[in-house]
Amino acid sequence: MDKKKRRSITRGIILAVLAVAIGYTVYAAWTKDKIEIVNVGSKAPDFEVIDLNGERHRLEDYKGEGVLLNFWGTWCAPCEREFPAMTRQYETYKDLGVQIIAVNFAQSDFEVRKYVDNMGMNFPVAIDKTKSVFTAYNIDPLPTSIFIKPDGTVDRIITGEMSESQIVSYLESIKPE
Repeated sequence: MDKKKRRSITRGIILAVLAVAIGYTVYAAWTKDKIEIVNVGSKAPDFEVIDLNGERHRLEDYKGEGVLLNFWGTWCAPCEREFPAMTRQYETYKDLGVQIIAVNFAQSDFEVRKYVDNMGMNFPVAIDKTKSVFTAYNIDPLPTSIFIKPDGTVDRIITGEMSESQIVSYLESIKPE
């Protein structure tokens, strides 16, 4: 076989490999699972978390109740400023059919327990170690609060710090009738 013919065969093989690689990339992008973005009015994705007391919480278990799902981290200054208001309002709204569940961003048990004790948080706090709930709700940035109506639809999504009057107003909007 002459040198020119071997070079043509080598180029043909390289082109065939590139064509297969491009085809696979296009196929993978086309069939990739799409993450549904949670929007106001959409059905809130179900989740399951275990709080610091070992109790399991699933959104489905709160059907018929309003749920404030708050995503936070111990390093988050706005989170720290809004927790005292949430703690006070939880005392009122827990008996009116509105639950607050705080979901921490995959920090250590020790770190979160110490923070929760110092802040005097009285509502369920869970650590999303696998970040599955953060992913399901496409959370960015912290804090982010998702207000879920008793029928399971998202009433509003708040990114950033909330004042106590905003928290009261938003909890009122998801309170069962």
